[in-house]
Amino acid sequence: MQRDTRQRRAIRRVFTNAGRPLTLDEILEYGQRIVPSLGVATVYRNVKTLVREGWLSRVKLPGGGLRYELADRPHHHHFLCNSCDQAFDVHRCPDEVETLAPDGFQVDSHELVLFGRCAACA
Repeated sequence: MQRDTRQRRAIRRVFTNAGRPLTLDEILEYGQRIVPSLGVATVYRNVKTLVREGWLSRVKLPGGGLRYELADRPHHHHFLCNSCDQAFDVHRCPDEVETLAPDGFQVDSHELVLFGRCAACA
């Protein structure tokens, strides 16, 4: 277990306040609002540790790069804004998604990503 530093507390606060998946650049930007001296190496190191500890999970979005979100989230999907490149949670999973598989196929899991413009960019 790592020390609970001021920088780590700031990074945790960024995620608890964000409510959406964040890029490393966004983590750095929002974290520097809390701890102005927060550096990119500290963000990388702490995010890696928080993933290893199971507090954060990686989110890979097609065409959107790697992001991170709180690991304790239930199954959900994402919306990626084509304009500002921010990712947002989609709070409902379509019930009929398994029926889209060809006849005789068994769906073990699924992932849905919506693309478009967020409310701020629309």
